[in-house]
Amino acid sequence: MTIQDIQEEIIDEFEFLEDWMERYEHIISLGKSLPLIDENYKTEENLIKGCQSQVWLFAEKKEDKIIFTADSDAILTKGVVALLLRVFSNQTSDTILNTKLDFIDKIGLKENLSPTRANGLVSMIKQIKLYALAFS
Repeated sequence: MTIQDIQEEIIDEFEFLEDWMERYEHIISLGKSLPLIDENYKTEENLIKGCQSQVWLFAEKKEDKIIFTADSDAILTKGVVALLLRVFSNQTSDTILNTKLDFIDKIGLKENLSPTRANGLVSMIKQIKLYALAFS
């Protein structure tokens, strides 16, 4: 699937949710389904700076794709990172670097997060793009 296809799929998912309480619940459930990160990757080096909660992000390149794994100590943040990994994991560096993230605005994610969580979202995206740049 392309990043655009995945974003459209997420937008469609969120359209069926009535209000932000249902959307928060959906985001939290996505976080619960996030594959566990290897404990060896929960290091200071993989901790994303700028997040209110602790978020660990690890990336590795397999063939020409970047595979991301992540975890957070906050359930909502873990769901947000699960959304990002759904979009970016298993994509090429060039694709990640050249993608405009439409789904965040279209589902209203950023404006429905607290300011500190919205800053954390920006920090997570920045770190994902930095990994893509390093692997390109």
